[in-house]
Amino acid sequence: MREIALNGQKRTDTGKKASKLLRKEGLIPCNLYGEKKNENGQPEALAFAIPMAELRKAIYTPHVYVMNITIDGTLHVAIVKELQFHPTTDALLHADFYEVNAQKPITVGIPVKLNGLAQGVRDGGRINLSIRKINVTAPYKNIPEVLDIDVTNLQLGKSIKVGELNFEGLDIATSPEVVVCSVKATRASRSAAANEEAAE
Repeated sequence: MREIALNGQKRTDTGKKASKLLRKEGLIPCNLYGEKKNENGQPEALAFAIPMAELRKAIYTPHVYVMNITIDGTLHVAIVKELQFHPTTDALLHADFYEVNAQKPITVGIPVKLNGLAQGVRDGGRINLSIRKINVTAPYKNIPEVLDIDVTNLQLGKSIKVGELNFEGLDIATSPEVVVCSVKATRASRSAAANEEAAE
């Protein structure tokens, strides 16, 4: 996975009014969840803020990042847990992060990359990508930037399901029945097939 460095600062006021003031200053209120638990056994959050100008490069991107977040001089390695956006403006309101380490497996959605020219496309069909990411589980250092899938032998009218895939060192968390991609017939491929039948 790609890594990116961000700088944050602890925040002591965590109410709605304080969060609104932070956003006016160009800061995004965030929480970091890790191994630390409170007296009820619930994960304890470290409240901090990151400048939107910094966070933008890690959020508005197709890439999945491990984030090296320095908060008041202390380094935390984390991934995005949840993002909250304004319902009408799509502006980022809040971000939650989950602290990770090199040993503990995490589950994260990784982008799919189709490689090769499918046989079904050569026969006049059109390839259709049904899902853009597949959830995989592994220590973050073992997780690649993309999941490469060879579609060279994919025939017209056929599909590839998650259950048919295997990636070294990764456990796949997405349901095996989910269709990743398929080659669908087009008008051109149907007429070509009809012409072949007529010729025969």
